[in-house]
Amino acid sequence: MSRALDACQMIERSINKKFRKELWTPFMLAVRRYELIKPGDRIAVCVSGGKDSMLLAKLMQELRRHTEVPFELEFLVMDPGYNAANRQKIEENAALLRVPITVFETNIFSVADVADRNPCYLCARMRRGHLYGKARELGCNKIALGHHFNDVIETTVMAMFYGAQLQAMLPKLHSDNFEGMELIRPLYCVREDDIVAWARYNRLEFIRCACRLTERAAVDTGASKRQEIKALLRELKKTNPDIEMSVFNSIHAVCLDTMPGWKTGGEHHSFLENYDP
Repeated sequence: MSRALDACQMIERSINKKFRKELWTPFMLAVRRYELIKPGDRIAVCVSGGKDSMLLAKLMQELRRHTEVPFELEFLVMDPGYNAANRQKIEENAALLRVPITVFETNIFSVADVADRNPCYLCARMRRGHLYGKARELGCNKIALGHHFNDVIETTVMAMFYGAQLQAMLPKLHSDNFEGMELIRPLYCVREDDIVAWARYNRLEFIRCACRLTERAAVDTGASKRQEIKALLRELKKTNPDIEMSVFNSIHAVCLDTMPGWKTGGEHHSFLENYDP
């Protein structure tokens, strides 16, 4: 007689069975295509408490269980100043999913809250710095973030529409300030709708954006630019269901020979440099 599965085992089973095509397959595609994990890595999986990072934690656990590539994991939860309810929700979900988190506290929300300009930019930089620092303290050489396929597409379109540049989001990059450390994005090919479907199927409730600054900005200025881009892409998909994949493929096939200008290594270049023989 087969043994009944508990809640965590059922959730893990859903990743490997029901959502294998939507979650596990694109996750492994990114890991292999972009060479995100190498033997001997010690990776700090950064868990914010949202659906994306929690799924990332489970996928990384599953990969470590079944892969022949030896690597180690730490699961970091940085508390930037969550309220008590959000902090409790993160800890409860981690216990349910059997993710052994290491929690450390910072005062990021308080510092960013009094910034005169660009508090979101300051918050993001401080978060990244604290995560790198704690990961290094725990002997890790990489941090893993939960940015997914739709983050990549939206960032690319936002950069063009509002930043006046063609700029994407890399699946991995070296840290400028922490020598020997890398950032990896294993959910790079996983779609947000599939993450939402997995959470709903398992009746999982995760925290959403817990940032006081974002909540205030939403009241003061309405929908964010990212929300505008989400709405635009949804509208475009009505007539072209493959629009997101077209954007994704385009950042893998940039034709520099057709660009009048580009930037690499911090230096600007013009097509005129090589125009005349």
